[in-house]
Amino acid sequence: MPSQTFKIGDIVSWNSEAGHVSGRIRAIHETPFLVKGYQHHATSEQPQYEIESLKTGHIAYHKSAALTFLE
Repeated sequence: MPSQTFKIGDIVSWNSEAGHVSGRIRAIHETPFLVKGYQHHATSEQPQYEIESLKTGHIAYHKSAALTFLE
């Protein structure tokens, strides 16, 4: 199954250690980037999405395979 494409402003859900989390996409990274010393791998073919949790405001980074649209 091909990965879905998301855009800034989309509300998505993903599974975390604490269960399902939902958030809004704030940015789309298409080149490798550093966050707190950790190298995130991103390309135009496999971008990483920067997502702000709707509940806590925490920022998470995920590839599209980990995300689903929240209905």
